[in-house]
Amino acid sequence: MIAYYNGSYLPQDEITISPDDRGFLLADGLYEVIRSYDGTLFQAEVHLQRLNNGARHLKLSQTDFRDLLHVANQLLVKNGLDKGDATVYLQVTRGAAKRRHAFPDTNTPLTLYATASPFNSSAGKKAWEHGARVISVADQRWARCDLKTIALTANVLANQAAHEAGADEAIFVRDGVLIEGSHTNFMCVYDDVVITAPASNYILDGITRKVVLEICKEQGIQTEQRPIFKDQIHLADEAMIVGTTTEVTPVIQIDDLVIGDGTPGKITKILQEEFSKTTGK
Repeated sequence: MIAYYNGSYLPQDEITISPDDRGFLLADGLYEVIRSYDGTLFQAEVHLQRLNNGARHLKLSQTDFRDLLHVANQLLVKNGLDKGDATVYLQVTRGAAKRRHAFPDTNTPLTLYATASPFNSSAGKKAWEHGARVISVADQRWARCDLKTIALTANVLANQAAHEAGADEAIFVRDGVLIEGSHTNFMCVYDDVVITAPASNYILDGITRKVVLEICKEQGIQTEQRPIFKDQIHLADEAMIVGTTTEVTPVIQIDDLVIGDGTPGKITKILQEEFSKTTGK
């Protein structure tokens, strides 16, 4: 596969990254994953806006990465991924410098890396059609979950716990509240109202989350952004996880609790259908 590295398109296995790169040593960087449907990048500009925002918060020497949109499109073409489903991965780190916690000199070049890969949507088709099973785990992440940094150890451990439990996803619980998944946002339906955690520093304000909330507005479905308490989850009629790779996936079981009647609910199905229209599928 052809990848992008610091201004050049190269075979991915020929790329070498400095062992002094701060992304490698300190997880000092940001990333985005953009879905592509038949060569069209979904919500790419919004992804790049989030990357720019993260760069400002991390005080990177560059805070405008709009040029990566061209890179993403070029990677799709160069890898023959302009048909079918694919993903583009973008990563920016503070660059290679002598290891220390403080920032290196401001003239240290950033490391820019990007790849494109085919996406096998059939892998999650069963969960998308019949519902996913998730587990709840304690939220041990730092307090800036709104920044999409490459420091994902807590997410990795949570997702591995779900894998070992035979579940599809892990939902973080903080102070008794179901926050979000290890790589998804979480929503529930109570009495035909879609509930999701409010945007804050404790969740990643997902691109798909925003699209789904907009769809709800267009469809006249009431929404509320407020805490979803774990001890009240048994009262939920429906639940779902939403994200770049999961799209809108029904959740039919949380830990040992079956949600509703154990099948995807009516509002979830509406959101799935309308979301598919936005992707051109």
